[in-house]
Amino acid sequence: MDYIWSPWRMAYIQENKQDDGCVFCKAAQQQDNEHNLIIYRGKNAFVILNRYPYTSGHAMVVPNQHESDLTLLSSETRAEMMELVSKCMQVLRESYHPEGFNVGANIGYAAGAGIPQHVHIHIVPRWSGDTNFISTLSNTRVIPEALADTYWRIRETWEKLFPEG
Repeated sequence: MDYIWSPWRMAYIQENKQDDGCVFCKAAQQQDNEHNLIIYRGKNAFVILNRYPYTSGHAMVVPNQHESDLTLLSSETRAEMMELVSKCMQVLRESYHPEGFNVGANIGYAAGAGIPQHVHIHIVPRWSGDTNFISTLSNTRVIPEALADTYWRIRETWEKLFPEG
């Protein structure tokens, strides 16, 4: 059956969209496990896996403070976030042996932020040729590993490399 676009369908989707609050703030209140995907908690920020990853190991560093912009965070929080980005890259190198990384923050809706109300930094491991025709033609990603497996793999490597935290 062919899909037929209709304005009624768009209205239905928009009217029934529920705002359950900030996904990062909700995750931060839960116990760390493969369900909330938090790998590590620091004093002012935490490392969490992306629930909709671009590649296996796609992680994010998120401040505990609910702010939309890095400039609204304390210098201590920003420094800790960068330290966590660095540690995350080390863990991902050990776990997945990527050939490179994309690291960055999309700040504001116009910049492509999926969750613009709570700033976060993406760490995406990359390999030559990791974009294929499926991603390009159908806007679909193929991830070769279950998210729970990714969680435990990264969590174990983090604890091995940084036993003190």
